[in-house]
Amino acid sequence: MKILVSLVSLIAFLLVVLPGPLYKFGIVELGTAFTGFRFAVYAGGAALALLLLQVIFMRKTVTFGSTAIAVVFSAIAIAMPLNMMSTAKSVPPIHDISTDLVNPPKFVAIVPLRADAPNPVAYAGEETANQQRKAYPELATLNFVQSKADLIVATEQAVENLGWELVNVDASSGLVEATDTTTWFGFKDDVVVRVNDEGSQRFVDIRSKSRVGRSDLGKNAQRIHTLINEINAELTK
Repeated sequence: MKILVSLVSLIAFLLVVLPGPLYKFGIVELGTAFTGFRFAVYAGGAALALLLLQVIFMRKTVTFGSTAIAVVFSAIAIAMPLNMMSTAKSVPPIHDISTDLVNPPKFVAIVPLRADAPNPVAYAGEETANQQRKAYPELATLNFVQSKADLIVATEQAVENLGWELVNVDASSGLVEATDTTTWFGFKDDVVVRVNDEGSQRFVDIRSKSRVGRSDLGKNAQRIHTLINEINAELTK
């Protein structure tokens, strides 16, 4: 029984750990990867049930080490997918976030990079804008007194600090484009920053859009907040 419990808990653990890298390196499709999460919950629950039976009916075979490992593996296998489901329910099922919902910054150099992406490069539309207003009301156009050139430099440095791929810097147009690749699944999400010079003020807008997936689990809004903080940090140096 101890071997069975250990084996089932290990399988459950692998079903949540491996799907990301397997998808990232093109070994499995995204749907298959997410299916692994569902079966991880089942396997984790089965491992805990078997462990309970072992404790009740085969107490002498129970050891602290194997029991602890089985519990940890099973808990991870159950908690990670359920946490993702909880996050998905707490945010709107959108993947295109912008500080300007009337005239979102447009991708330029990134357009050909998204040629095969399931999510089109065009802005998702008014329905998405309405959902964003309710979920992320704090995201709005930023106002700066620094020069356009300084803001472009600060944005470029912020992108490099965050480890994103810098795709394009067009100082004359006030555009900076970058791609952030997530660690676990290798999802590529694109970012464009637009700096408009209007008299004594500069207005900065940021847009972050996923290449795949209907819902971003709040990642794009989080990315915009992270970039804003990094730009502000650069401007205060």
